[in-house]
Amino acid sequence: MTATDPWHRALADLASRSHRVPPDALPAAVAAAVRDLGVAMTIYVVDVEQELLRPLPEPGRPLPEPLPIDASLPGRAYTEVRVRAGQDGRLWVPIVNGTDRLGMLEVALPAGADPDDPALRDGCRTIAGLVGHLLTSKTAYGDGLQRARRSEPMAVSAELLWQLLPPLTFAGDTVAVSAILEPSYEVGGDAFDYALDGDRLALAVLDGVGHGLPATLTTVVALAALRAARRTGGGLAEQVAAVEAALRSQWRDGRFVTAVLAEVEVDTGRVRYVNAGHPAPVLLRRGRAVRALTGGRRPPLGLDLPGAEPGEARLEPEDRLLLYTDGVTEARDAAGEMFGLPRLADLAERHIGSELPAAETLRRLSRAVATYRGTASRDDATMVLLEWSGAAAARTEP
Repeated sequence: MTATDPWHRALADLASRSHRVPPDALPAAVAAAVRDLGVAMTIYVVDVEQELLRPLPEPGRPLPEPLPIDASLPGRAYTEVRVRAGQDGRLWVPIVNGTDRLGMLEVALPAGADPDDPALRDGCRTIAGLVGHLLTSKTAYGDGLQRARRSEPMAVSAELLWQLLPPLTFAGDTVAVSAILEPSYEVGGDAFDYALDGDRLALAVLDGVGHGLPATLTTVVALAALRAARRTGGGLAEQVAAVEAALRSQWRDGRFVTAVLAEVEVDTGRVRYVNAGHPAPVLLRRGRAVRALTGGRRPPLGLDLPGAEPGEARLEPEDRLLLYTDGVTEARDAAGEMFGLPRLADLAERHIGSELPAAETLRRLSRAVATYRGTASRDDATMVLLEWSGAAAARTEP
């Protein structure tokens, strides 16, 4: 793409407009930037529960209906993170920020345009890439983009927690991390965290005792404490000590969190982990669940009780590590039967065998848990999937 290319000029125009555009005017800014190209673009954002693609409103244009992810061509493009052309000539281009899936860009082409033209597709991908960055950066400046992603009011506990979590997906050259948290609008004590610094990836899954806002407050304090320790160079032992001290300093009622804290050397695949009263992570190798990581056991954090030394494991190329909270395996159907670890492992194997991106694997696992429990339970269900391979990053790129 050269400086005289019309797509380059449109990209430069949108970048220039973006500095002062408010969040709710982003669709209009995109439309103005691409007008001379003869195309019309509509931005769809994925809803919080990852069931629908919801259009952003644009003044003067009728608002399209939301599109189901599991039963539409745009939804298929979203799940595969691939550009797809409809029979009507429209292009559907994934919108990502880094590798975090945010939605889809609908591109209505002018008469006679070839939807398979490589230059056209490259131009659309470039615009969609900038839109992804703008959606992320502009969300903090208003409520419109948040509102567009919601189908119902969000509980105070969920509103608090979602503001503190990292993006759902990250991928580097040799590692990919994806997470999902349900129920989206009423989360209680569950949370996740990750951070990649140099050759070291930190992972955490937490589950605060109780439900609703009290559980969320417990988890938020624990999350802040482990981050504070980690960001001053503290390892697993220092993070555990920081969470213990923070919880005991705030509450005297025996409040605690269960957690898995892990450090992964992304160059070697070496994993060190602490399991504080939490379900054991599952190692998947060559598409099969081969074992649980049962080491590093200690009591839940906040009880000031001693624990074992960190456990260790060694990943092999293409390995995956699944961390989850008990709300996943203990989800019950209307008859009271638990979802269970064997069912979770079987579904994980099946979806991993389909070579889907990590984010899509987790989305389908989460939907399976939600369908299984129906309205019988509303306990939090959180999962984090780590992929250690060069191929992991490639599956997240549009």
